[in-house]
Order: sequence, then structure tokens, then C-alpha cells
Amino acid sequence: MERFTISLDESLARQFDQLIAERGYSNRSEAVRDLIRGAIESDRQRETPAGHCVANLSYVYNHHERELAERLTGLQHDHHDLTVAALHSHLDHDNCLESVILKGATADVRQFADALMAERGVRHGKLNLIALEAEHHHAHDEHGAAHVHYRPAR
Repeated sequence: MERFTISLDESLARQFDQLIAERGYSNRSEAVRDLIRGAIESDRQRETPAGHCVANLSYVYNHHERELAERLTGLQHDHHDLTVAALHSHLDHDNCLESVILKGATADVRQFADALMAERGVRHGKLNLIALEAEHHHAHDEHGAAHVHYRPAR
């Protein structure tokens, strides 16, 4: 671990301590590390899509909207290589919330998410994307096929 010191005025320090308490952090260091990771990931997401990612796409839609549910399901089937899992929840008599876990090339995941959120009748769409980096190519034993593992970028 590397240590560094920051200075905060009293008001900002008090607000930060309140945030730490509300979010359940055990200390300031953990909170600062999460803030830094978030800032780095936010900057990374502004860059041109590259590499691989894992993502959660969440959205709300009215299931009475003409053929919308079928169009959304069709899009997911058309991109079955990106779609890992989907969770469907009924919010009320009209609205559904779906959360779709995606994994693949970042450009492909973003393009799919944008297309799905652009469907007429989809509201409150949000993509939470986490960049992945390739570890190494390997096989688990002498009979296994060589493959790559991806882990969240640091």
C-alpha cells in the first residue's frame, strides 16, 4: 500500500464523514479508494470503446406497448453471444423492470445497449459497464483447451 495525505476544509471533511457513515465504510481509506476507482472507471468509459467488459443493462418498459416485449426478447436473442442472463420483474399492472447481464467486446455491448434503450417504449435505461482485462491464455489440465480469463480492470 502507498500512503498519501490530503487536506480538507472542516465542512467538506464533515460531509465526507457523513457519507462514509451512511454508506457503511469502516474508514476513510476504503471510501477514498472506491471514489478513485469510480473516477478512473468513469474516465475509461469516456474513451473509445476497446477491449472487453461485463455490464448490467437495466430498463423499465410498459409491457402493453405494442410488440415491445417481443422486440426486446428478439434483440436479446439476436445478441445471445453478449447476453449472459436476464432478470424480469413486474413492477405493477403495466410496467416491467429488466436487468440484463452482458459480457463481450465493449463496443458490441455498448451498441447493443444503445439499440435496446432506443426502442420506443423503453424508459429509464441505464448501462453500468466495467472494463475487463485479459489475464493469460492457459489450460486447466493437459487435456483442456487453452482459453483466456477476464478480470475487472484495476
